[in-house]
Amino acid sequence: MRGRLTRRRYLMGAAASSALLAGCASPESDGDENTDDLTTAGQRTDATTTTGSADYQASLAPMGDVTFEQPPENAFVLFPQYADMAVALGHGDAVNSIYVPQMSGPTMNNYYDRLDGVGFDYEGLPDPLGDGLDPEEFYDLDSDVHFLDPAYVRTQDGWDESDIADIASSIGPWFGNFYSGTHAQPHEAYRDDYEYYTLWELFGRVADVFQERERFEALRGVHEDLLATIESELPPESERPTAVRVTYSEGSFYTYHLNKPGYWLADTRPLAAHDAFADEDWSSLWGTVGYETMLDADPDVILHLWGATPNYDMTDVRERLRNSETGGRLSAVENDRVYASGMRYQGPIMNLFQLEMTAKQLYPDVFGEWPEYEGGSYPEIPEAERLFDRDEVARIVTDGA
Repeated sequence: MRGRLTRRRYLMGAAASSALLAGCASPESDGDENTDDLTTAGQRTDATTTTGSADYQASLAPMGDVTFEQPPENAFVLFPQYADMAVALGHGDAVNSIYVPQMSGPTMNNYYDRLDGVGFDYEGLPDPLGDGLDPEEFYDLDSDVHFLDPAYVRTQDGWDESDIADIASSIGPWFGNFYSGTHAQPHEAYRDDYEYYTLWELFGRVADVFQERERFEALRGVHEDLLATIESELPPESERPTAVRVTYSEGSFYTYHLNKPGYWLADTRPLAAHDAFADEDWSSLWGTVGYETMLDADPDVILHLWGATPNYDMTDVRERLRNSETGGRLSAVENDRVYASGMRYQGPIMNLFQLEMTAKQLYPDVFGEWPEYEGGSYPEIPEAERLFDRDEVARIVTDGA
């Protein structure tokens, strides 16, 4: 394996270890952290440059410029947005690990079921977080690239700068950006040079790693058209519903914002519903409220995060809410507007489906009714009511642009 790809080099005018740890990011900001604009990712002409007859570079903060000799054949993945990106670019077979395979894999395939010829083989993949992030597992997997943010790795137990640098220099480089998900502060060692990206900007950088720029541009066009459709049809602000994104468990609601910056909200922010908890400033990335607080907010719509994964039975969730003295009085419960929502760790294909899903759940009179859905494959939407072309996406993924 060492002979197939010589170790990728960080070309930032310093030793590999110091460059990795200090960072030298040069990518531009997207200029509007409240929307998933696609202005930067698809327009870059310098994101991939050559340093020789075969070598090429991809750039991402906090790593800076990373040099490759050929597209990775084995790619370490933790969070499934990168697996979805690999699938979208025609390189799903390169993925050699993923977070909770029995959740991530089926969830991805539930969307892919509506795309002819697209699928993800997750069986047998290890979960790098199953027993804690272990440096030894990286050596066992011997990956050509690690789609994981070293700033995130630095926060995990048992990791220090030397571990991160050794893996980059002796196995394969890091290429990930975790904190763009919420615009939270990264580990202090990476803070000075950190950059935040939209989901589709991040996807463009990963496309550079796989040398799949044309596929990216084609899928980006589908996404732009979908956003244009949504934006042109949104009702006036005064007519939009109040909504919350929550995960319900044992009488408590783990609450998340709808419209804040970050690609974790790339499927709710463009829909611009009124966040019932918009004024709440939780100390962590989410809050926890009980029935009474939820009833005080009384949103029109409840979007249940992870409800479209195998981890939650939405029939059971709705029944528990109805059977609660307080929960049964919630307007969303009374009006059957408690919906299964997707994963926050969404890649580009997942984002297309989750945008369509959320549009129909929030604005059925505008975008068509969301069908009854209790889990499993993404529901079959009548062709006239689809917000993007499944055949076009499938063709791009399976045949290229």
